Amino acid sequence: MPRVFTFGIMKIHQQNIRLKERSRGFHLITSEIEESFPALKEFSHGLCHVFIQHTSASLALNEDVDPTVRKDFEYFFNRLVPENDPGYVHNYEGADDMPAHLKAAIFGSSVTIPISNGRLALGTWQGIYLCEHRNHGGARNVVVSAIGE
Repeated sequence: MPRVFTFGIMKIHQQNIRLKERSRGFHLITSEIEESFPALKEFSHGLCHVFIQHTSASLALNEDVDPTVRKDFEYFFNRLVPENDPGYVHNYEGADDMPAHLKAAIFGSSVTIPISNGRLALGTWQGIYLCEHRNHGGARNVVVSAIGE
């Protein structure tokens, strides 16, 4: 349930959003975040923080037009952090387990975007990625917080 706190003219809205299950890879979720967080329209300016509550998926900002960029991300990070490395000790949930944690640590668990006139102030070619590092990661939870006026 969304929460609203008012401190003078400063507002804070926070909402948990459950993202649908996606296959392994890099997926644009900008419109899903905007549609699921209508409080964004109440801010003339501020900051929007999106935090993922998982250790085997991550968030990133990058190109949102050409889908080959997302395919190249997957290709690159699979080479950087390969599966089935005999040095991994943590592999209880399969070959993609430890690589998923490493990739999530590299990318990070959150993105912060300015808000301008009730919209995310992303650049012309920018979008929010859900970086799904597991073969079967399931639905993912994010906490979206906005602070501003």
